[in-house]
Formats: sequence, structure tokens, C-alpha cells
Amino acid sequence: MKKLLFFAICLLVAGSVCAQGYYGPRRVRRPPPRSQFDDFYKVRVGITGGLNVANTVDAYNSNFSTAAIAGFNAGLFLDLPLVYPLSFEPEILYSQKGYAAVTTYGNFTQRSNYIDIPLLLKFKLSPTFNILVGPQVAIPVSMTNTYDNGFDVTAQQYYNTYGEKTILDGVVGVSFDLSRDVELRARYTIDLQPNDQNASYGGDYRNQVWQVGLGFKFE
Repeated sequence: MKKLLFFAICLLVAGSVCAQGYYGPRRVRRPPPRSQFDDFYKVRVGITGGLNVANTVDAYNSNFSTAAIAGFNAGLFLDLPLVYPLSFEPEILYSQKGYAAVTTYGNFTQRSNYIDIPLLLKFKLSPTFNILVGPQVAIPVSMTNTYDNGFDVTAQQYYNTYGEKTILDGVVGVSFDLSRDVELRARYTIDLQPNDQNASYGGDYRNQVWQVGLGFKFE
């Protein structure tokens, strides 16, 4: 009788353990984490905007020196992956350029508006850091010259007389991926040829621009 009772108790304990193992909480399978290679090979469209700090390389005139002025840039870009870690990034930007000068006749400021088309190669050096380099086509749209002699301020705008020549630029820059969808951008652009169209209005010089801004990417 004791042996039978002991055998029944063992069966009950074994059954309880098996039931807990069968009906107990199950481990939830989680998908593997997304790798940087999966994100890299996705085509992304983005919008960007930021600050321009513009000046000239050489004004070709010893009677005055130039100073930087502030403007802005805004536009669209496309991130096309080629082969890791290289991608192609074409953009179209509205960009404000120009310079300021102190002359013997007073203060002079030139503000020029451009449509810039950078065609850049993007090298991904780490999961969050990129280098960009390439040419840029700069299309002048309009220009405003402002003269201030201390008494009067005169502004002259030019459109049709100025928008006849496209200019080839060089671009070098970096970007930092703050998240999958947001990047911090910084770059330097310079005209590779003199901006000598209608020199009596715009002068014979080359634009140089420091840019900083944010980019927002979408799949």
C-alpha cells in the first residue's frame, strides 16, 4: 500500500512538471536587428535647408576688400546606392550667394540668387559619417546690388542681363547621420571659373560658399 501511494505521488509530481513546461510562458522570437547594409541599399528622397556664408575668392580690385554675407539654401536631394560604401547624390538647391565690400565711395553689397545642381559621390566611412565630393552646375537667377554712401541707400536689381551664364563649381563636404532619417550637413563650394558675365553689373570674381544645414530623408 505504501509503495502504491509513493508511486501515485511520483506520477502526480511528474505530470505537474510536464504541464508547467507545456503551458508555461513561451519565448517570443524577435526579428534580427536591421543591419547598416540593409539601410544602405535603400533609395532615399530628402529635403534640405540651411545657412550660407558667402564671399568671393578674388575681387580683382585693390581699392576694396570683400567680406562675407549670410544667406540660405533649400532644396531636394536623392540618395542612390551604387555599391557599398559608395552612393550617388544628385540635388537641386535654391542658394543665396554674394559678398560685401567697403569702397572709397561707401559700402557695397551684392546678393545673388542661384539654382545649384550638385552631382555628388558619397562615401560612407562609418555607420554615421560620410564624405561628399563632386561638381556642381550653378545657374544664376537674379542679383541685387546695394550701395550705401552713409546718406542714401540705392538698390539695383538685375534679372535678364544676369541670368545668361551657367558656372561650374566644385563641392566637398561631410554629413553626419543623427538618425536613420535626419542628417547634419556641412560643405564648401567654389566657382571653378570666373563669374564674369556682365562684369559691369556683377564684377569678375568667383563665389565661395560655406554651407551648414539639416537633411530629412524619406523612403
